[in-house]
Amino acid sequence: MTAAPQVIAKPRLFDEVRNVARMRHLSIRTEHAYSQWIRRYILFHRKRHPREMGEAEIRVFISHLAVREEISASTQTVALSARSQA
Repeated sequence: MTAAPQVIAKPRLFDEVRNVARMRHLSIRTEHAYSQWIRRYILFHRKRHPREMGEAEIRVFISHLAVREEISASTQTVALSARSQA
């Protein structure tokens, strides 16, 4: 009888975000803020996975934050930094 091959599951998105944030020694508050921005980004794009999206979707989201939600430039930068974690 042969043993079944083990399948290594890929980490879920927010587990991966947490792992990267901790590897980079970011504070828990920064990790939480990034997770919230990533969540907003995903919901804005109707629950598409960030790996399915690129620069065009990032621009649309940041423009939405600036124009519709009147978010400051520094907050937009945080949102953009969060996307690089995903």
